[in-house]
Amino acid sequence: MKIVFMGTPEFARAILSGLIDSRHDILAVVTGQDKPVGRKRVLTPTVVRRLAEEYDLPVLTPRSFKDDGFYESLAGYKTDLFVVAAFRILPPRIFELPRFGSINIHASLLPRYRGAAPINWAIINGETETGLTGFFLKKQVDTGDMILQTKVPISSTDTYDSLHDRLAQLAGPFTLETLDLIEKGESRPIPQDHTDATPAPKIRPADAQVNFDQRSERVADFIRGMATRPGAFTFFRGQKLKAHFARRADYGSSQSAAPGTILPEKKALLVQCRESVVELTRVVPAGRKEMDGVSFINGFRPQAGESFSREGITE
Repeated sequence: MKIVFMGTPEFARAILSGLIDSRHDILAVVTGQDKPVGRKRVLTPTVVRRLAEEYDLPVLTPRSFKDDGFYESLAGYKTDLFVVAAFRILPPRIFELPRFGSINIHASLLPRYRGAAPINWAIINGETETGLTGFFLKKQVDTGDMILQTKVPISSTDTYDSLHDRLAQLAGPFTLETLDLIEKGESRPIPQDHTDATPAPKIRPADAQVNFDQRSERVADFIRGMATRPGAFTFFRGQKLKAHFARRADYGSSQSAAPGTILPEKKALLVQCRESVVELTRVVPAGRKEMDGVSFINGFRPQAGESFSREGITE
């Protein structure tokens, strides 16, 4: 099929890589504009753009979908299908252009976790499985009829990073399977059950602050779901500290310790939660590299009664 691909981050790059190696004809790639990165703010192309240019594919980076020039460029390709992954919201006049319409590859089992951060929220909410869904685009975001789904288990050791990478690895072959169904006329689109829908809104850095005043399982899931992007954080001695992994600890709760209190244990970094305890196993103190919990204890030597707080110096 003749395809235009649209996407920006690593998840989309993995899908584009699979399409490049397939028999399908990629006419163009649409991705985000170059952005300044790092302390020196070097203007850097997206990973999707870099891959597309490596294979001499035409690349479009529109500022606005209202741009008539961009619309005319897409219309000129006379495509069979637009394949979209981890990209901006397309208006109907764009996604209705191709012969077969447009599909999106979404990293959840729709209608669960509609939105920009489905991988994060599945872990944060303690789900034991997620997956991939291929569906036709319609005006309401992530509500279109489903073509194909595949399930992926979530383990207690998964973080956002590990689950993202596993889903991305599966997304290329999954997309090709979805395209085969459409091309052969064997797709049987299934309407979503909107009563079962759950949101997965975009996560801002400020949303990643840890609240220890809840069950340890919830705290651990939150930290795993935020790691390492954007990275769950708290404050220690007024400085930001990131937590990249945590787990529920089998440790007698201290009835007198407030949530966030660091418990007196030399062999693990244990923190009091609401009626239970969590162990932080990978942390990043301000200005330091990632370290394990024991290294943090040995290096910072928290005193009796010290705690992680919700206030401090953010930069």
